[in-house]
Amino acid sequence: MSLLAAVVGIFAGLLAFLLLRLIGVIGNLVFFGTFSSIIVPFNLSHVGAWVVIIPALGGLIVGLMAKYGTPAIKGHGIPEAMEAVLTRQSRVSAKVAIYKPLATAIAIGTGGPFGAEGPIIQSGGAVGSLIGQAIRTTPAERKVLLACGAAAGMAATFGTPLAGVVLAIELLLFEFASRSFVPLVIASTLATSMRMALFGTGPLFAMESVDYGIPGNLPWYLLLGILCGLAAVGYTHLLYWAEDRFDSLPVPTVLLPAIGGLGLGIIGLFAPHVLGVGYQTITDVLNDNLAVTALIVIMVAKSAALIVSLSSGTSGGLLAPMFLASAAMGSVFAYAVGLIPGTHAAPGAFALAAMGAVFGAASRATFTLILFGFEVTRDFNAILPLMMVGVIADLVALHLLKTTIQTEKLARRGLKVPSDFTVDPLQQITVAEAMDPDPPTVPGSTLLTEVADRLAAGDANLQRHLGILLVDEDGKLEGMLTRSDIQRGLMRTDAELVTALQAGSGDLRVTYLEDTLHQASMTMLRFDIGRLAVVDRDDPSRLVGYLGRDELLSARRRWLDEEMNQQAGWFSRARPQPEPPLAG
Repeated sequence: MSLLAAVVGIFAGLLAFLLLRLIGVIGNLVFFGTFSSIIVPFNLSHVGAWVVIIPALGGLIVGLMAKYGTPAIKGHGIPEAMEAVLTRQSRVSAKVAIYKPLATAIAIGTGGPFGAEGPIIQSGGAVGSLIGQAIRTTPAERKVLLACGAAAGMAATFGTPLAGVVLAIELLLFEFASRSFVPLVIASTLATSMRMALFGTGPLFAMESVDYGIPGNLPWYLLLGILCGLAAVGYTHLLYWAEDRFDSLPVPTVLLPAIGGLGLGIIGLFAPHVLGVGYQTITDVLNDNLAVTALIVIMVAKSAALIVSLSSGTSGGLLAPMFLASAAMGSVFAYAVGLIPGTHAAPGAFALAAMGAVFGAASRATFTLILFGFEVTRDFNAILPLMMVGVIADLVALHLLKTTIQTEKLARRGLKVPSDFTVDPLQQITVAEAMDPDPPTVPGSTLLTEVADRLAAGDANLQRHLGILLVDEDGKLEGMLTRSDIQRGLMRTDAELVTALQAGSGDLRVTYLEDTLHQASMTMLRFDIGRLAVVDRDDPSRLVGYLGRDELLSARRRWLDEEMNQQAGWFSRARPQPEPPLAG
C-alpha cells in the first residue's frame, strides 16, 4: 500500500502541475492572445465587453462535456469523491480522471472564479482509485488509495502536506489508523516534493511578517469567528438555493453552465478581480495591498460570481474563491475594528484567520484549515488566531447547519455522511471484561433428549444463553450446542440415541481473554455465528468463558451510560438534599 501510495503521490503531483499550466495556457490565449502557461490576473483592457460572452462559451463547452462525456465533472470535486467512497466502493471511472481536469481548465481559463484544488482532489482521487482497480485490492484499500490521491492533490496545489493528509482523514476516510495514515503521509510528501521540483519551494501565498496582536486582540478574533460561522452558513444556503433555481429553469441541462457563465461575465465586467483562480489577489489581500473599497467589492462580487457560476453545474473548486472572499471579509473587519480608539488590528492577520475559517466551518474540516493557514504562512504566531477563529466558526455552523457545503448534495440523494469519528468502544474493552466467566456446560456424552428436557423444565442455568458449551469428562472443551442444533437433532429418526456432541458442533470458533470485543465481533461476523467460546491461549482446550451477542450489547450499553448519564459533582453533593415525604 505504501508503494502504491508513492505512485499515486507522484502522479497527483504531476497532474496538478499539468492542470495549472493548462489553465494558464487557456486563460492567456482567450484573454490576452498570447501562448503562456503562467497564470496571470485577468485585465479587462485586453477584452473589453467580450468578457460577458467568454465565460458563457466556456460554460457551454463544459455543459457539452458533461452531457457527452461524464456528468461527474460537474461540481467542485470533493462531494463526488465522497460519493464514490460511500456508494461505489471507491470505484471512480477513468473518464473522471480525463474529463475533470480538462473541464476545469476550460471553466477557469475562460474566467471561472474557481480554484483548481477541488478538481485536482477529485482527479487525484480518481488516479488512486484507478490504480486500486487495476490490481487486486479490497474496497477498504481502494478507499485509502483514493484518499491518497485526494491528499496528494491538495498538497501539490498549495504545498501543504499536513493539511492534505488531514483533509483526507476528515472528509473521506473518517478513521485514524496506521493502515491509512502511513500511505497518506507518503503520497502527500511525494506530491509536495513534486510541487517543489516543478513550481519551486516558495509558498503559494507569500505573506509578509504581521503582528497578530495576541493576547489583546483575542476578543476581536472571537467576534470574527462568529462572523465567519455565519458566513459559512450563508454560503451553504445560498449555493444550494441558487442550484435549485437553476434546476427549475425550463431549458436543457446542457445550457445551464452557459447561463451561469453569462451571469459571471456580467459580474466580471464591473469587477474583473473575480475572474480566474485569484491566487495573486489572495496574496494582495493577505499583504494588505488593496484599499478598503476594493476589498468590499471583491468580498461581495467574488461570492456572487462563485454562487452564480458553480450552482449552474459547471466544474471548479470552492477553496480558492472562498479563501479570497473570506480573506477580504477578515481584512474589512480589521479595518472596522481599527476605527475604535486604542485598537490595533492588522488587516493581514485577520484576513488569514478568516480565510480558512469560513471554508473550514462550511465543510466541517476545521482542523485541516488551521493546519493549512500555518503551512501557508510558516509562522507559528498564526496558530492562536487560526485556532480561535476556526473553532468558533465551526461551533456556529455546527448549530445552524444540519449538513455541510460538501454533504448537502449527497444528503439530498439519501446518503448519510459521518461528520465525526470516534474510537469504537468495542476496541477498548477486552473479552475478559465482558464475557460470562461461568457459562452453562454439559458433558458432550449427554443424550440430546435429556438436554431438551432440562430446558423444557426451566433449567435456569441452561437457559441463560442460546449456546451451551460441551465438555468431556475432564472438563476440556469439546463443542457447542445451540437451540437450533437441538431442534434439528430432535427431528432425526434416531433422536433418542443422539448425544449433545453429535447434535452440536465440534468445529468451534473461539476467542481469547486478551482479545478486544472488536476482534471477537469480527470473528462472529466473518463466520456468521452469534457466540464464541472463550479459551486460554496457551491451552485452547481450557474453557474460561462465554461471549455472545448479549455480552456485546452490554458493553455498548455501558459505553452509552458513560456518554449520557450525568453523575453528581462535588457541589451537588454539598447541597442539602430534601427530606423524604412522611408516610401517610
